[in-house]
Amino acid sequence: MSSRSPSTSYLSDSTTVKFTGQYARAKGRSIRGKKAPFITYGYSKDKRPDLKQLLFILTSTSDGAVPVQFRCEAGNENDSRTHEETWDALCRATGRNDFLYVADGKLCNEDAMGYIDRRKGRFVTVLPRTRIEDRLFREWVQGHEPDWEKVWDRENPRKKGGPRDRWFVWRDRLPSAEGWPVIWVFSSLLALRTSEFRRQRIARAEQELSDLAGGQMGPRPRKRSRYEMQRQIDEILERLHVVRYIEVSLKTAYEHSFKQERPGRPGPDTKYVRKTRKRWKIQWRVNKDKVAYDQKSDGMYPLLTNDRSLTPRQVLEAHKRQPTIEKRFSQVKTVLEIAPVFLKNEGRVEALFFLYFVSLLVQTLIEREMRGAMERREITDIPLYPEERANRRPTAEQILKLFSLVERHTLIENGNDVHLFEPELTDLQKQVLGLLGIPETAYRRGL
Repeated sequence: MSSRSPSTSYLSDSTTVKFTGQYARAKGRSIRGKKAPFITYGYSKDKRPDLKQLLFILTSTSDGAVPVQFRCEAGNENDSRTHEETWDALCRATGRNDFLYVADGKLCNEDAMGYIDRRKGRFVTVLPRTRIEDRLFREWVQGHEPDWEKVWDRENPRKKGGPRDRWFVWRDRLPSAEGWPVIWVFSSLLALRTSEFRRQRIARAEQELSDLAGGQMGPRPRKRSRYEMQRQIDEILERLHVVRYIEVSLKTAYEHSFKQERPGRPGPDTKYVRKTRKRWKIQWRVNKDKVAYDQKSDGMYPLLTNDRSLTPRQVLEAHKRQPTIEKRFSQVKTVLEIAPVFLKNEGRVEALFFLYFVSLLVQTLIEREMRGAMERREITDIPLYPEERANRRPTAEQILKLFSLVERHTLIENGNDVHLFEPELTDLQKQVLGLLGIPETAYRRGL
């Protein structure tokens, strides 16, 4: 495969949009010659399995995450089966197939990757933990140190004075099962977060196990069967994802007490009755060997590409643009507040989604133009936040709010315009218009 620039790339991902109501007829029926969306139950990314949904698929550019394509799929559609149609749509729109297609781990399946590769396409995706390549590397790294190449070394993005944000890459000595390069990534901050999160989960699990055990030590413990106790233990370990690290044993403890058979002063012939109380005894220990084993590969994850000409650094740079599309989904659900709850005819849903897509496109272009102008003019920040606090990366929402109170008034007498009061723009508003390339005359009458 010849060397090609990774700059022309597209990012693809999907989210779900929840629906309230029955939508009993929304089963993919034909409306005016087109198949309407199939609104049904599925894996809810909004954590609402009780509501029906649609799958909203979005594709954006790597330059500013500008949306270029969207479509709807049935609410129970598997994400892994959507990439072939998305890639075909991009080929038709661009008239080429040598762009770099970047997606999350849902792309990493034999059908989707094979489909793109057979048509001379290129892709970058995340290799899931379930693949054997991942397990073999984590075993190998227990006794070996990869020859890491440093890509970035920068200030902590969230904590001033905190540990530096360092990123490294390494091309695995073994290719994937398909024969493609596997690029391992190591992030120093991700390693710290993973280790701390594991420690917190283990500590929380020990607290809950201690509370459960303490409930059996009181004077009148609630009677539970072994099955019920084991079920509660398993629920704690699975919910906190510590099954691998905490070993729990459930044993039966017997407490014996003796009481006189009859009331009165005890004597040499007094008979006693033994009373036995059964309690559950919970014991656990943290498997430190497994904790240490996993800590050796904390902060490491693999990327897979079929383009052998890309360097490990280029693969990481392409992958690091992927989270920007998550920001677009967040804006759709928060800023734009997508909510097709008033639509009873599912045939209009996709049309409504198209309007949201256009709104997202305009919003993204405003942001890209604004940030690009600030970079060209070497402006580090602009006071768009309340109390004129500095903002380093202005959003379209903040820019539009800045102009939300701009008004023009006309004084009318007997049906005739007497005087026009033009809007008075602030210095900040004039600066923003200049950065966006919009003339101030756009706020004058007749323009």
